[in-house]
Amino acid sequence: MSFLKIISMACLALILGACQSLFQPNLRSPLTVQRDASELVKPGCTTSDCPLVNIDTVHFPDEPKLDTIVQRTLLQLTRSDSDGPVPPTLKAYQEQFLAHAQARSSSYLQAKVREQHDGIVIVELSSYLDTGSAQGNPGRAFINYSRPQQKVLTLADMLVPGQEAAFWEKAELAHHAWQISTKLDKDTEFQKTWPFKRTANVALTYGAVILKYPVTTIAPYAMGHIELKIPYPQLNGIIKPELFPGRS
Repeated sequence: MSFLKIISMACLALILGACQSLFQPNLRSPLTVQRDASELVKPGCTTSDCPLVNIDTVHFPDEPKLDTIVQRTLLQLTRSDSDGPVPPTLKAYQEQFLAHAQARSSSYLQAKVREQHDGIVIVELSSYLDTGSAQGNPGRAFINYSRPQQKVLTLADMLVPGQEAAFWEKAELAHHAWQISTKLDKDTEFQKTWPFKRTANVALTYGAVILKYPVTTIAPYAMGHIELKIPYPQLNGIIKPELFPGRS
């Protein structure tokens, strides 16, 4: 092969590589995130205990599909019944809530980017409904959005086929480690009242796989949302290898 032909092929490869980078997202660069916060008080109310709705969410100008997913998930957190209807938009939810809310009632919704790494965007969502009683109703959820796959990863998507039982065994070990760290492992009454349970809230954070629990699931309300951490080395052969940080 002539020297000139080698040079021309090398140039062509560089040009193709440059073109490819123009049309494919750079997964090493995080998505641009825009915060959108607002608070709406019940129209016509002038007292100090007016009902209100506070929404603090995020938008992704370069990933509109994720925008839609975040809004839909936030709206799902507004349901008091898991089978209940979901408002079509956040604005519609604000209007519906304020139309029927009594004094001292409030609703808070938040979505924030917890992490971005390896083409995965982890969004943590929070809700808090206060109807004026002694305890409000808080909620949590995670979105693990895969930019390469353009979809939300479920636990089944994360696991090597056939390894679900092994994953929850590791989660139970993490639960026991948490009890030891909080000195609750010797409290037999606590152990009996608050045994280990599974949760739908799983996040592929860079440092560890996080499991987040709704209040009163594995601990009393006053202890809030418990987080359990499973280090990645414990999940070899359980989590798909391409989802380990740094391997994609």
